[in-house]
Amino acid sequence: MHPTEKAAVPTRVIGLISGTSVDGIDAVLVDISGTELDLKVELLAGATYPYPAELRERILAVGAGVAISMAELAEIDDAIAQVFAQAAQNIQIGHQPATLIGSHGQTVYHRPPKEGAGEQGSRREMLTTHGLNPSYPLTALGTSLGYSLQLGRGALIAHLTNIATVSNFRVADIAIGGHGAPLVPRVDAYLLSHPQEGRCIQNIGGIGNVAYIPPRHGDWLSKIRAWDTGPGNSLLDLAVEHLSAGAKTYDEDGNWAASGTPCHPLVEQWLNQDYFHLPPPKSTGRELFGVTYLHQCLKDAQAYQLNPADILATLTELTAASIFYSYRTYLPEMPQRVLLCGGGSRNLYLKQKLQLLLGSIPVWTTDEVGLSADFKEAIAFAVLAYWRHLDIPGNLPTATGAPQEVLLGEIHQGQF
Repeated sequence: MHPTEKAAVPTRVIGLISGTSVDGIDAVLVDISGTELDLKVELLAGATYPYPAELRERILAVGAGVAISMAELAEIDDAIAQVFAQAAQNIQIGHQPATLIGSHGQTVYHRPPKEGAGEQGSRREMLTTHGLNPSYPLTALGTSLGYSLQLGRGALIAHLTNIATVSNFRVADIAIGGHGAPLVPRVDAYLLSHPQEGRCIQNIGGIGNVAYIPPRHGDWLSKIRAWDTGPGNSLLDLAVEHLSAGAKTYDEDGNWAASGTPCHPLVEQWLNQDYFHLPPPKSTGRELFGVTYLHQCLKDAQAYQLNPADILATLTELTAASIFYSYRTYLPEMPQRVLLCGGGSRNLYLKQKLQLLLGSIPVWTTDEVGLSADFKEAIAFAVLAYWRHLDIPGNLPTATGAPQEVLLGEIHQGQF
C-alpha cells in the first residue's frame, strides 16, 4: 500500500452518523493526518442534532417493518439527507470549512449473510458448472449475501453542501461475503491500541459491538476480533418510552433502572436467545432486538410481577450480561482493559453492572485515553472517508468475515 501524497497533509473532514437508537445525528469536524500507524485525529467540534420529531417517528416505523411505498421511501431518504447536510453545515460554523464528508447515514434494515453447510455444497457445484473458482467465498449465483440499507443518500448531501461526500460504507464488504459490520474496528486498532495491553473497545449504541485489540506487536492486526454483542440501548430506550407512556425516551444515567432490582432468572432465560450463541463474525440490529423482542420480554416479565424500575434493571442486566458472556465465550483471552464508548457509556448503572461482572478488569471510557466516547463512531466514519479518499482499505476481515480487505464507500463530488 502506497498512499498518495495527500496523506502527508492534514485534511479537515466531517463525520456523520445516526445509530440504531435514532436519537439524532452525531456530527464531528476533525483534522486528520497520517495514514495508519501514524494516524492522528484532532477533534475540532462535535454535536448531536436531533431529528425533527415527525421524521424520527417515520424512521422508527420503517425500521420496525411498517410497509410503505417506494415514493415514501424516497421521500424519507431525501429528508434524512437534508438533515444530515444541515448538520454538516452547522458543525463547521466558526471553523475553516471541511474538504470531505464521511456519512454513514441512517440504518433502517440489516440482514446478515446466511449460509448453511448444505448450501455450500450446492454453491460449489453451481460455480464449477459455470467455470468459476468453487473456493471463492461468494455465493455469486445464490441469495446468501447479506444486505444493509442506510438512508440519507450521499449524492444529495454532496449536492447540498458542495463538499465531496463518501457514503454507503457497508456495501463493498457485503458484496464479497462479509457482514458489512462492524466497520469501526480498523479505526479502533490505529487510534486505541496499546503496545503492551490487550483491550476491548465496547461501543454501546442501540446495538452493542466489541473490538478486541491485542497488544500492538508482531502480527497483531490479524488477531483483532470484533462482532455485535447484542442489545445496547435499543431495548432500554424502547422500554423507557413504553413504561413512561412517551414522556421519556431514555434512562438518564441509568437512574430509573438503578432504583429497581434485576430479575436474574429472566436474564438467564433471555441469554438462551440463539444470537448470543452464534460464533463470530456476526452482526445484528433492531430487526432482532427491537419492538417485537421487547414485547416478548415484557410478556416474560409478567410471571415475576416486576414493576417498571425492575423491568429496566433487568433489561440493563441483560445488556451487561450479554457483553460479558460474549467476552468469556468468544475472546481468545480476556482483555486487560475495557474502553466504553457510545451513548451507553454514560449510563452509570450499566457501567457499574459491567464492572461487577468483569471483576478486576478496569472499565473506562475512551475519553480517559484521549478519544471522545460520545463521538467516537462519527470520528470513525470521518477516518473511513479519509481512507477511501487515499485508496486505503477500511474493513477488517477478521471483524466482518469478508475474505479480503476492500475500499469502503462511494464517493460523490460536490457541485462545481
